[in-house]
Amino acid sequence: MGHALCVCSRGTVIIDNKRYLFIQKLGEGGFSYVDLVEGLHDGHFYALKRILCHEQQDREEAQREADMHRLFHHPNILRLVAYCLRERGAKHEAWLLLPFFKRGTLWNEIERLKDKGNFLTEDQILQLLLGICRGLEAIHAKGYAHRDLKPTNILLGDEGQPVLMDLGSMNQACIHVEGSRQALTLQSLGCVLYAMMFGEGPYDMVFQKGDSVALAVQNQLSIPQSPRHSSAVRQLLASMMTVDPQQRPHIPVLLSQLEALQPPAPGQHTTQI
Repeated sequence: MGHALCVCSRGTVIIDNKRYLFIQKLGEGGFSYVDLVEGLHDGHFYALKRILCHEQQDREEAQREADMHRLFHHPNILRLVAYCLRERGAKHEAWLLLPFFKRGTLWNEIERLKDKGNFLTEDQILQLLLGICRGLEAIHAKGYAHRDLKPTNILLGDEGQPVLMDLGSMNQACIHVEGSRQALTLQSLGCVLYAMMFGEGPYDMVFQKGDSVALAVQNQLSIPQSPRHSSAVRQLLASMMTVDPQQRPHIPVLLSQLEALQPPAPGQHTTQI
């Protein structure tokens, strides 16, 4: 299963006949760890995700996560560089080698700006949302749905392009994305849009007060007034967060709306009639 891996010396490993040097730990959570490594063959940095597998089911879930990555070759979906399974006595570690994004996640960017008293501009929001929707469209086209869409699961490339990660959240089964599943995705996408506009989630205050978030989502969201946002973007957010799931626009409709709202490219002139 997977590719051969060996630990060659302290701080280096070989994956797919290529040597990688350990740089530092990036994070950990649950039974997984993420390290920053450098490819000695190309000088590029990568994120090495190591998943501790206690049972056969853990190994199968890690394999499915790798398989999800391999399904897609899209600029807005995180690609898999290599995958392997390493024995650790009676246990195993599944290793996923992924591209490293030095800018971090969309949430990192939102918080960096908020610390300076700033927010994403409307043009930036529209470009980010367009890329996110294109990634979701590709996922839906394969018959899947991303079930954990949030700013911390969206990476930012060097040019600011959004890249969807955490494909393990869609590894349970191939599902039909029309109807309730896509409606749920649209509500999650609406929460992402809200965070980009206002620097926090739409239900953060409800949670902090100790009130019921489950009850709050059953009521129409009150969108704060802000001179930073056009009526078109506010209307877009309202449509995605409407209480009736059947009234939320599907991804193809959103894409058409977003493409019409995109700012002109540099040097491109528009003619008003």
